[in-house]
Amino acid sequence: MTSAKQFKVGVLGATGTVGQRFIALLAEHPFFVIHALGASQRSAGKPYNKAVNWKQTKPIPSTVREMVVNECLPEHFLECAVVFSGLDADVAGDIEQSFRLAELAVFSNAKNYRRDPHVPLIVPLVNTSHYSIIPQQRALHQPPLKKGFIVTNANCSTTGVVVPLAALERAFGPIESCIITTMQAISGAGYPGVPSLDILDNIVPYISGEEEKIEWETLKILGGLTQGDDGLKAFDMHTKQPLRISASCNRVPVIEGHTECVSVRFARRPPPSPQQVREALQAYTSEAYTIGCPSAPRHTVFVHEEADRPQPRLDRDYQAGAGVCVGRVRQCRVLDIKFVVLANNVAIGAATSSIINAEYAVLKGIVGGQA
Repeated sequence: MTSAKQFKVGVLGATGTVGQRFIALLAEHPFFVIHALGASQRSAGKPYNKAVNWKQTKPIPSTVREMVVNECLPEHFLECAVVFSGLDADVAGDIEQSFRLAELAVFSNAKNYRRDPHVPLIVPLVNTSHYSIIPQQRALHQPPLKKGFIVTNANCSTTGVVVPLAALERAFGPIESCIITTMQAISGAGYPGVPSLDILDNIVPYISGEEEKIEWETLKILGGLTQGDDGLKAFDMHTKQPLRISASCNRVPVIEGHTECVSVRFARRPPPSPQQVREALQAYTSEAYTIGCPSAPRHTVFVHEEADRPQPRLDRDYQAGAGVCVGRVRQCRVLDIKFVVLANNVAIGAATSSIINAEYAVLKGIVGGQA
């Protein structure tokens, strides 16, 4: 199912790295049409091509090249069915809240509302069922909202690992322990990012806040929703079967593509074999793809048979970076199974996730009344 109707969209933080990626993707979208751009006061009032330091591999799309940039104020975006936020976390909180209160649907790449108990943290290849909390998010506002809401996507390194974990839990039941070691690309630090003297000929074994994000966000994403005696829904944080996660995060001299080495232990005994794990990963299909989200990948998880794949330079752009690649699936002598994950951190790890989230909301009638 696809939408025959077009929807006007806006982009906040349009001159930043994530905002640029939103624009590059949306310029070719089948039913989202860029209508408004928002950035800082310094950029407001300028044509986009004069306001931005464009760092994408394709030229600035002609549809936005001369579009005048606005301040990030709701009155400039009231005709938008969807607003994408690529804002930095230091300003995103208040701005996104003001847009929600103005009855706008906000799909955010920022971290500010990921821990909000009424805001879904959605990796669109995994937990679209969490959209069901949006009516509660609206109802609990004073005054209650009719159309406004916020949906967040996950941290880039979290996104890559939860997709195969979700596939394995669907096939084999709960995972009880998980060890993750990341090798994260420099683009994950934004622009200008990590100083060259820190990253060339080097690995930096620390990324501030990253390990905590993976360990906490994974529980919210893979967990379910419960309903209390008061009728309110709550994220259960995987407490029905506690999941212990240990993450170690490293910055490496790769431009794009986060690689993660993962070991898991299943609650089920005996655990699945490596071949059963490969088959389960290959068979996993997201609801986003099933209902026809145009940006959702055909292969949610692509499983490599080669001993030396996936690799960032070779595999990060497969399916436009919208899926996840897994390789080296084998037995783990400490836990049960270990494997390597590659996810494009600037695609499915950022803007592409928000766009698929919005596509899903449109096709499900959560935005724009299109069912």
